[in-house]
Amino acid sequence: MARSSWDADPSASFARRLGKSPSDLGTTNDYNDCPDIWQLDNGDIAVIGRDLTDAYRSRLPGDVRIAADERLVVIPAVTLSAAKPEIPDA
Repeated sequence: MARSSWDADPSASFARRLGKSPSDLGTTNDYNDCPDIWQLDNGDIAVIGRDLTDAYRSRLPGDVRIAADERLVVIPAVTLSAAKPEIPDA
């Protein structure tokens, strides 16, 4: 069975935070550091983190690609760990 390609839906809305808020985790200074993970109303996941695309582009593993409209985003490990219990199984 062939998989259909996925495309982000810019009309999707934020439905619920996965895990704890950046303030609860201590990963924000309440100004410009707000790493976060959200589930959208269409089931997709939005990740808010630091754009390090340029820093990692030359060091990507051989089978990893970043399209022109994609970014490599880094979040603190504690942000993902706090969200783990709320991330749905595939």
